[in-house]
Amino acid sequence: MPSRKFADGEVVMGRWPGSVLYYEVQVTSYDDVAHLYTVKYKDGTELALKESDIRSQSSFKHRKSQSSSSSPSRRSSSRSRSRSRSPGRPAKGRRRSASQSREHKDDKKKTIQETSLALVVLVLLKPSENNTKRYNGEPESTEKNDTSCIILEQKLKPDLEIKRVLEQYSLRSRKDDKKTEEIFSEKKTFVAVKPIEKVPSKTKELEFGGRIGTFMLIFLLPATVFYLLLMCKQDDPSLLNFPPLPALESLWEWRVFGVFILWFFLQAMLYLLPIGKVVEGLPLSNGRKLQYRINGFYAFILTAAAIGVLLYFQFELHYLYDHFLQFAVSAAAFSLALSIYLYVRSLKAPEEELAPGGNSGYFIYDFFTGHELNPRIGSFDLKYFCELRPGLIGWVVINLAMLLAEMKIHNLSMPSLSMILVNSFQLLYVVDALWNEEAILTTMDITHDGFGFMLAFGDLVWVPFVYSLQAFYLVGHPTTITWPVAAAITVLNCVGYYVFRSANSQKNNFRRNPADPKLANLKFIPTATGKGLLVTGWWGFVRHPNYLGDIIMALAWSLPCGFNHILPYFYVIYFICLLVHREARDEHHCKQKYGLAWERYCQRVPYRIFPYIY
Repeated sequence: MPSRKFADGEVVMGRWPGSVLYYEVQVTSYDDVAHLYTVKYKDGTELALKESDIRSQSSFKHRKSQSSSSSPSRRSSSRSRSRSRSPGRPAKGRRRSASQSREHKDDKKKTIQETSLALVVLVLLKPSENNTKRYNGEPESTEKNDTSCIILEQKLKPDLEIKRVLEQYSLRSRKDDKKTEEIFSEKKTFVAVKPIEKVPSKTKELEFGGRIGTFMLIFLLPATVFYLLLMCKQDDPSLLNFPPLPALESLWEWRVFGVFILWFFLQAMLYLLPIGKVVEGLPLSNGRKLQYRINGFYAFILTAAAIGVLLYFQFELHYLYDHFLQFAVSAAAFSLALSIYLYVRSLKAPEEELAPGGNSGYFIYDFFTGHELNPRIGSFDLKYFCELRPGLIGWVVINLAMLLAEMKIHNLSMPSLSMILVNSFQLLYVVDALWNEEAILTTMDITHDGFGFMLAFGDLVWVPFVYSLQAFYLVGHPTTITWPVAAAITVLNCVGYYVFRSANSQKNNFRRNPADPKLANLKFIPTATGKGLLVTGWWGFVRHPNYLGDIIMALAWSLPCGFNHILPYFYVIYFICLLVHREARDEHHCKQKYGLAWERYCQRVPYRIFPYIY
């Protein structure tokens, strides 16, 4: 097994992938398994390079002095070249062109030394594949032998706002694979960069309070759920008086657990149906892209049809309300068992399949955050399935059960206006999430967080049983609102939904196809990874405008419950804390990923979530 040549902290010259240009970099770490060096460029960009792409500074300077008289593409003797004219190059002025090339190269060297941040655009396309229709605007994950590359560098000025039109150069390979000839093309398009993903290393920065914090959260999260549900069952809930605890034997019923298992596997069967399109996710650390079937909306329609059949045959759906606490206990027990299974199987997972945020080496921390990034049984992706199916669709079913329970308990011919608003608002939210299911593939939950107790408990317990808290509260504490108040709350929810949906659509459309003519008015800050940071539209108004829309909707969901108790407003308070914390995590990751470009974005868009406040 070969030993490493360069030490951590050593300053060397690293070749930018796909080019012949070397830049000064610092070695930060070395992966003994993949034999890759993690290096850091001056602008903060971190890439994984092979040892063959790294040279010592002395060696680099020596070679540079030897070849200063000729450009990289002309270092071979003319005898080894084909005597036929290269396409698009006139016979006259060849020597003059070479001289100009040398002068241009000298100027370029000076520019590189003066540049504080370079815009790097890598074209990894075959001549016949000059398009940007790949998912999320990403090029292929691996370089092919018949592809050609060029680097376009541009100095970033403080007030630079680059529109989506960038010049693209197409390269045609010569007979000698080491030689390429540049042919200028007048076609202009935006070409995204394929960032070189790092093989996951040990997680050094622990979140959620580290080992102690995650240990406490494993007990605190279930306790919070049960406390909220017990409080809602009280006739006069008070934060100063803890509700009486039920007998332990009353919290468990095998029939209820069986119904929950049946629900889980019903959604799993719907997930496996060969309907809906199949899309690719973002590249993993090894360059591979996983495939996902987008059929969540179909699963919702089929589930709604099944519920309709049950109601037609007089099935009492308010059974969920009567055994709500037992269902929560069953879901918690199942999520704990699933978390244990996920951690045990992750111990045998390859290094490149581990989550970048859940590979600390500490059992409690990795168990909570998730050790494996994308645990799969065959083609069945456990994390992706649990993210939207059992809990999110179950949330709507629980709300419907609460509506029917309210009508039965209070002898109503139709549900109250408050209950109708809560059900309608949250139904819209769930349908929107399932209709735009593909967008979840770019979220932090899928791309960064592993699948452990945090997501398992959150998806299967927290979402269906805490997010339905307003409907559960209204069953025992009916609230009457007037039609003008209902209209005002509806307008508030529509405003929140518009901000939420338009901001997400703007971001997702830009990621998929930055060259879309419909987005021609958008401006962005280029980054060293090739992705642009939007500085117009919603994303130029405030960072994470989708979070702002989410919070506005959360407030609209709670207002129909009145102001007699703070309990139905727990969701708003919790959601603000959650999104502020998530925004801080996003901020940290984006700063590491985009470097100086992210700092410029923060200067341009100073407010986080809440404009002029935070």
